[in-house]
Amino acid sequence: MKLLVCGGAGFIGSAFVRVRLGAGDEIVVLDKLTYAGRRENLQDLEIDFVHGAIEDPDAVARAVEGCDAVVNFAAETHVDRSIAEPDAFVKTHSQGTYVLLEAYVQVSTDEVYGSIEEGSFTESSPLAPSSPYSATKAGADLLVAGYVHTYGLEACICRGSNNYGPRQYPEKLIPLMILNALHGDPLPVYGDGMNVRNWIYVDDFARGIGTVLEHGVPGEAYNVGGPDEAPNIEVVKRIIELAGADESLIEYVTDRPGHDRRYSLASDKVKALGWEAAERFADGIGRTVEWYRDNAWWWEPIRSGDYRAYYERHYGRSLG
Repeated sequence: MKLLVCGGAGFIGSAFVRVRLGAGDEIVVLDKLTYAGRRENLQDLEIDFVHGAIEDPDAVARAVEGCDAVVNFAAETHVDRSIAEPDAFVKTHSQGTYVLLEAYVQVSTDEVYGSIEEGSFTESSPLAPSSPYSATKAGADLLVAGYVHTYGLEACICRGSNNYGPRQYPEKLIPLMILNALHGDPLPVYGDGMNVRNWIYVDDFARGIGTVLEHGVPGEAYNVGGPDEAPNIEVVKRIIELAGADESLIEYVTDRPGHDRRYSLASDKVKALGWEAAERFADGIGRTVEWYRDNAWWWEPIRSGDYRAYYERHYGRSLG
């Protein structure tokens, strides 16, 4: 297929591009290259690139010409930023999704379901988002569902659990903790550190989306969850061990407003299509730490740039 991959220069989008190039697809990437969308993530890949935003109809029209399907990763992704600056999330997730509604796979998140103390969310669970990030993603999902029902749009929705792996911008838990541990900086952990997340290696999620693209039923949503879950503090301690740092670096900080306690996805529907997660967290986290250790060329420009000012505003202290 010839695919338009929106947000393909970001963390998950670029992993999907690599997976689909390996499957023989032709790729066009549309990305406005915000702080987390980087051309470095597509280095040495044979793709067509269009610099633009999904909320820009002209840019979308240029990029989508001749494509067989659209996969939308374009998003403002960090919950903390959505609390501070929700307007960008509304614009990208809602207006951008409206502009894009063609042949379509909407890449969503487990956060649209809210928090669950026990068990796992299925695709029929009610949406109960709890932050501007998850609320605008849920709104985009509902907009897609509305187009499916009203216009017969051939679209699927993929809801992923927490992704990790190479090339993830270090505002997210795992790359933040890895880089701080490697530098001997404090590791800021929200609340008591017992918030539980369901972790999926980014290449597994990318393959799951490809499975839905090829075999999914139009109009259906598919959960693509990881094989392992763990409290944040256990993840942080494992990173410290792998980085050769000390647990004295852990610094408990004021919890995030509205912080969901636990996410968990049941992925039976996508497994029935032939997908299965290949990477267990115990192996994937080791590979991820090693990637950041070995690829300073990728993250050094981030830690020396605007990210430092963001970090100081958010955590009230400077990076070392």
